Amino acid sequence: MYVDNNLLLSGSISGSTVTPQTVTGTNTSVLSTNTVDLSQARDMGEGQDLFGRFQVSTAASGGTSVEFQVIAADDAALSSNVAVCGSTGAIAVASLTAGARFACGVNPRLASKGQRYMGLRYVLVGAVAAGAYVGDLGIEVQDGAKFYPSGYAVL
Repeated sequence: MYVDNNLLLSGSISGSTVTPQTVTGTNTSVLSTNTVDLSQARDMGEGQDLFGRFQVSTAASGGTSVEFQVIAADDAALSSNVAVCGSTGAIAVASLTAGARFACGVNPRLASKGQRYMGLRYVLVGAVAAGAYVGDLGIEVQDGAKFYPSGYAVL
């Protein structure tokens, strides 16, 4: 799986060093540190599949759940005319262990152009005291953990 540095929205990668974005708080939403400027309003969910991809670097603790969202807005601060383009739904804190990965599809905005900026939002329920994530946008989801029963051929 490739990560495009221009589509890396939470955290940073420099050489082989990955630095996640810390996401903590109580019953709040935390925005990604970076946004994508599409240079004009356009619908990024049209055409080829696009995914929000999230990896847990530091396990979450405290609180009840975290929901990962791909959002679009009219401004780079991701505060004006915000629309949710994709969501994982609420994920229990017990499932947010180091190394866990999650993804959500970015849905097309039917009958509209969409907005100019895209980013990520983390919706925290309860007092989440720890948790750090790397999040980006990409066209594939890598899942090397699929297992098939023996005696079957996968073509």
